[in-house]
Amino acid sequence: MCRLFALTSRDPVSPMRAIDALNVMKEGHDGSGVGLFLSGLGGAFEELKEYPVLSGIFTEPGLARVFEYMADKGFRSKYSVMFKPDSEPPTGTPKRGTYASIAYKIPKEWGARTQEEIDRGLVQMRLDLRAMGEESGGIMVFSFWRDTIMIKEVGDPMAIGEYLRLGRKELHARHIMAQGRQNTNYAIDLYACHPFFIEGISTMTNGENTAFLPIREYLMSRGVTGYQGYQSDSEVLTHIAHFTTKKLGLDISSYKHVITPMSDEEMAGHQDREFLSNLKRSCRKLIIDGPNCIIGCLPDGSMFMAQDRKKLRPGVVGGNPELGIYGFSSEICGLNAAIPERDRTQDFQPMHLDTAIVGPDCREVLQCSQKDPLRPQR
Repeated sequence: MCRLFALTSRDPVSPMRAIDALNVMKEGHDGSGVGLFLSGLGGAFEELKEYPVLSGIFTEPGLARVFEYMADKGFRSKYSVMFKPDSEPPTGTPKRGTYASIAYKIPKEWGARTQEEIDRGLVQMRLDLRAMGEESGGIMVFSFWRDTIMIKEVGDPMAIGEYLRLGRKELHARHIMAQGRQNTNYAIDLYACHPFFIEGISTMTNGENTAFLPIREYLMSRGVTGYQGYQSDSEVLTHIAHFTTKKLGLDISSYKHVITPMSDEEMAGHQDREFLSNLKRSCRKLIIDGPNCIIGCLPDGSMFMAQDRKKLRPGVVGGNPELGIYGFSSEICGLNAAIPERDRTQDFQPMHLDTAIVGPDCREVLQCSQKDPLRPQR
C-alpha cells in the first residue's frame, strides 16, 4: 500500500509540510518514491499564471534538445527554477541531471487559436517531449501547463525532500498533493509515479484498479489528446476525472456516478434517476473495481476525495477555516501532523457514496452524496 497526503491553503505553503505528513505515515508506505503536484504557485511563478510551466528532469544534452524544440515552436522562456544536486543522492536514488521548472510565453502565432486548441497543443508538446526522451534519453517531462509544477523521484520521501531542497520558497504552493510510493508492482518508472496530470486535473490513488484494461481501451478510443501512456493502472482515474468534467461537462460531484454508479435499487427514488441511468449505461466501461481512495485537484484549485464501493482504503479530510488550510490524508496521524490546530470533531471520512470537496477559498468541507440531487452542469 501507499500513502497519500494533500494540502489546500489560501496562502502558499512549503511542500515539505506534505512530505512531513507522509513521513509520519511511513509505516504505511514502503519509502520507494515520492511524487508531488503543485499548483496555485507562489513566488515569481505567481506573476506568471498564464504561462505554461515545463516540469521534469533533464541531462545537459536533454535540456539542449528541449530548448531547441521549444524555440522551433516559438516558445520563449520567461522564468525558470533549476536545481542540480551537488551532493550524493540518497540510497536507492539514481544520480540524474537537472530538476527544472521553466515558464514559457505562448507565441503570438497561437493567438488565433481557441482555448481548447491551445490546451490541446500544450498536451501534444508534452507528449512530443516525452517521446523524444523515451527514444534518446535525457528528457523526462511530467507536466507542461499553466500554474503547475510536478516533481517525481525514486527514494524515501523525506530523504528526497531534503536532497532536492523542496522547502525552497520558489516551490511554495497553495495546492499540494504528495504520494509516498513508487510503482512496485512492475518495473520502476517515474511515469508510473502518482500523482498523474492532464489539462489542469491531477489525481493520486491508494489502491488497485483491477478494471484497468477495459477502461484504458475505452479512453484510448475517445480520440482525446493525452489519453495514452498508462504506465500505472491508476492513471486512468485522472483521465476519467478529465472526461467527466471536460468532455461530459459534469461537476466533480458527479465523478462517482461515472466510476461507481449506484445500483438500480439505490437509484429508484432519485430525482435524477433517468439521467443517472443513462449515464451509467453510456459510461459503463469506466466503472472501476477497487479498492481505491482517490484524491484530486481541479483547475480552479478545488480539491476532492472519493472512495469506491469497497471502502477498503482509508481517507480523512479536515482543516481550519480561520487559517484557510485543509488536509486530505490516508491516515489521521498525517492530518494531525500537518494541521494540529483544527477542530477534530469536524473531520470527515467519506463513505462509499460520498465525495468530499474543499473549494479554493478553503472555508469548509462540502460533503456530497450520490443520493443528493445533481449539481448544475457547466
